[in-house]
Amino acid sequence: MTHITKGANTPVPAAELRVVVGRRSVPGGPVVDASALLLDATGKVRGDADLVFYNQPAHPSGAVRHSGTGEDGGQLLDWLEVDLSGVEPAVQRVLIAGSCDGGVFGQVPGLYVRALGAADGAVVAHYDVTDATTETAFVLGEFYRRDGLWKFRAVGQGYASGLAGLATDYGIAVEEPVDTPVPVPAPLPRVAKVDSAPPPPVAAPAFTAPPAGAPAAPAFTAPPPPPPAPAAPVTAPFGPDFQPYTQRGRGNGVVSVAVPLPPGPVIVEAWHQGSGYFAAHTLNRRNKDDELLFNSTLRDFRGRALAWPAPDRPLRLRVEADNDWTVLVQPLSVARGLEAGPPLQGYGPEIVAYHGTAADLDVDVAGDEDGGGYFAIRCREAAHVRDMDEYDLLVNDTDRFRQTVPLPDGPLLLDIEADGHWQLVARPLPVLDQAAAQASGAYTGRGARTVTLVNPAPGRPALLEYAIQDDGALFGHRVSVLDEYDDEEEFLKGTRHGDHGRTVVFRKGEAQVRLRLEDVGDWSLRLLPIEQAPALTGPAEGRGSAVFRYDGPPALLGLARTSTDDDELTTHTVQADGRGRISADTSGRRRPVTGPLWVSHAGYCYVQVATSDHTGWRIEPAHLSGVPVLGARAEGQGYGVVRHTGPETEVMLTHEPRGTIDLPVLWELDERLEPVRRISTASGLQRVPSGYLQIRTAGRWSITPRG
Repeated sequence: MTHITKGANTPVPAAELRVVVGRRSVPGGPVVDASALLLDATGKVRGDADLVFYNQPAHPSGAVRHSGTGEDGGQLLDWLEVDLSGVEPAVQRVLIAGSCDGGVFGQVPGLYVRALGAADGAVVAHYDVTDATTETAFVLGEFYRRDGLWKFRAVGQGYASGLAGLATDYGIAVEEPVDTPVPVPAPLPRVAKVDSAPPPPVAAPAFTAPPAGAPAAPAFTAPPPPPPAPAAPVTAPFGPDFQPYTQRGRGNGVVSVAVPLPPGPVIVEAWHQGSGYFAAHTLNRRNKDDELLFNSTLRDFRGRALAWPAPDRPLRLRVEADNDWTVLVQPLSVARGLEAGPPLQGYGPEIVAYHGTAADLDVDVAGDEDGGGYFAIRCREAAHVRDMDEYDLLVNDTDRFRQTVPLPDGPLLLDIEADGHWQLVARPLPVLDQAAAQASGAYTGRGARTVTLVNPAPGRPALLEYAIQDDGALFGHRVSVLDEYDDEEEFLKGTRHGDHGRTVVFRKGEAQVRLRLEDVGDWSLRLLPIEQAPALTGPAEGRGSAVFRYDGPPALLGLARTSTDDDELTTHTVQADGRGRISADTSGRRRPVTGPLWVSHAGYCYVQVATSDHTGWRIEPAHLSGVPVLGARAEGQGYGVVRHTGPETEVMLTHEPRGTIDLPVLWELDERLEPVRRISTASGLQRVPSGYLQIRTAGRWSITPRG
């Protein structure tokens, strides 16, 4: 079985085929009637004989026949027989179309077209229609000649103007009832105006002969059109509804929308038959080009774009085209819907509506026939849709590619600019079950989220074990603690804490903590009892971020890198009351450094090692007897601790910076080695008290008492 998507094609045998237009049988659903149009090289019917439908069931050549309807396995079926070997040489395309009575195609469940070999019943082509909305007529597919062979293309082109609009596009003249008002704009060069709203159902339109000199047209009665839309605008998520406006032409022309439009953007849909160039610009007050809506050389181009009409004048467009074209101005409610799970496929520019929750959007772009072309997605939130310049550019790329981008909560409009085939798949982020997470202590999800961690032992800290995948951001993932005013304080950062590791949370014994995760993919957070922090009683080695518990008197803490990388590597001390201070920082070097192991009156503290996943380290507590005493001179490189045993005195601090922003920061420590006062951030003469001092820098330093 050959399943194809919209815009795709597949070879078919030049033999007798049975074609079925099918849908699921649902009580009260609209009636669908299948038809076929035989088109010449100009893309038009040659006369009344080239239309095959239930009132004219056979073509004179015998190559195309309407063979009736049926029901099988819960499916309603409309059958056509097409013998491609018997199609006249003048016929280049055979369109398979459908009309809808008693509703619109968006209400037809499971619509598809399928071609089978008449001899063996093998399926040679199958196309599922998944994007129908307000259309009352539909070109499902077409058989066409290419290099002496036959192919089938999935077209999927709908007409909100019903069977009359479809027939007009292919050379069938439609005589409207005389009592139907038709708004006619000022004369336009080479443009044929079609009414912007379907006529009331007082009489079915009759298809009559075309003007003198034109090909003969079939005479038949079309199914009655659906009831007219309500006169009052219908409020939609992105704006009010209104009756669509349609205008057709050939070659260059101007479209002037002669009906009132509501405030905000509208969808402009354009079709261009055959190969060649097609472009459309909006016109400004001076009647000059303003915004470029379409610019394409795709064969049988069809696309949608957004336009923002000015509130004080009609919307006007300038069209450049090589062949026949149709322009429709429609409300935002006709945008194709993107749902969670099933892929949405397209070919060319499109407007897509997303109403789901935050999701990851998988984008797969195949490009044009050569695999090239441009592709972009502009994401517009419903609250700002009236502002043309208010959007997030999610994708901006060329040629074939696959990538994943984050989508916020809907409703959203996705403004797609494309030169070929594309596919979108929305994968909603998992909804966090807060009650289950609180019971298990395990919080998991994907994508940006604000998470409330509940303390399993209020009044005490806990260990937080994390595994966070970033989404490719330059500095990795970001996790912040939110206060009651939603102000953020950095908690975890990918380049500083790695993607996996442990840290201390609930440092002040809080009952709960709110964390905001950003620039993240899949993530998991797991709360563990603080007792699972291993004791630091001597040298310890490891990789990545870790937490230790130290029980003992104030001491020195040595820190050394054991790997060859230059990632950040720091240690902090966290006290029983939640206070924390930096102890040492290697500044990306392998040279060992020393910092204070500060311990409060509680008699213990936690040591936090923060670094990337692959960075190796070694820490070791040491007795204070190893602290250099400030005598004639003390010197070192990087973080260090010295002791001044005399009274307050003046010292000369010298410093050789390592890098342009390396400052010598001198701190006063109390008897428990807690940093209590910053003395200086510069070289030169400084007054220092008696006791312990910490120097924080990456470069070389020396401290020399005066006199």
